[in-house]
Amino acid sequence: MEQQIREQGFTIVNDIYTAEEVKEMLTAIHQADSSRSTFRQTDDLFAIRQALKEIPSLSPIIFNYRLKTLIKEVFGGRYFVVKSIYFDKPGKSNWFVAWHQDLTISVKEKTDVEGYGPWTVKQDQYAVQPPLSILEQNFTIRIHLDDTNDQNGALKVVPGSHKKGIYRPETINWQEETAVSCPVPQGGIMIMKPLLLHASGRTLNEKNRRVLHIEFSQTSLPEPFQWAEKTTTI
Repeated sequence: MEQQIREQGFTIVNDIYTAEEVKEMLTAIHQADSSRSTFRQTDDLFAIRQALKEIPSLSPIIFNYRLKTLIKEVFGGRYFVVKSIYFDKPGKSNWFVAWHQDLTISVKEKTDVEGYGPWTVKQDQYAVQPPLSILEQNFTIRIHLDDTNDQNGALKVVPGSHKKGIYRPETINWQEETAVSCPVPQGGIMIMKPLLLHASGRTLNEKNRRVLHIEFSQTSLPEPFQWAEKTTTI
């Protein structure tokens, strides 16, 4: 797995969660107060930003022995959560995501610091593009709460693209690059690097694609920056 993440930018691991653990996560999500500003619900998407803060009961289920052991074996210790989002792409969704890299981190306040920018704001949360060195060290785990394939929006990625720095979608040379699909069964996870080019298509089979997206870092930000969502340390 270490080699695949290093060379390809991603890996898939099945059976991190049992069917019962998946059910417990979905129950906690469905019981949450959806009136808060971090919740967003449309016909095409249901999303919860800062999901681990909004739903504290998720953490003990997510960070089971299997996940914590995997993170320590692949990445070592001292990593902590810096972003958590729940995505539900409903079965009739026409929502798709174009090719992109995850180039921003979430911080508590907007501050002018050399090397950080541009800025965006989503649902009262500041996001900024940090120096490349931070993005290169971070990693993301996507926990799949449904069987996911090409028919309901599984991620497509460009293997190895994470090693090319900032790689603008409009500059992709499809004569040299090859996209691959990343189906993940319920209870499995996908580990990926933020700089990996990825996209997802529309839902075709009227089945949900529910995913918990959790980003990890081991980097201390320069003062006065603070991570917006620094939580569980592994």
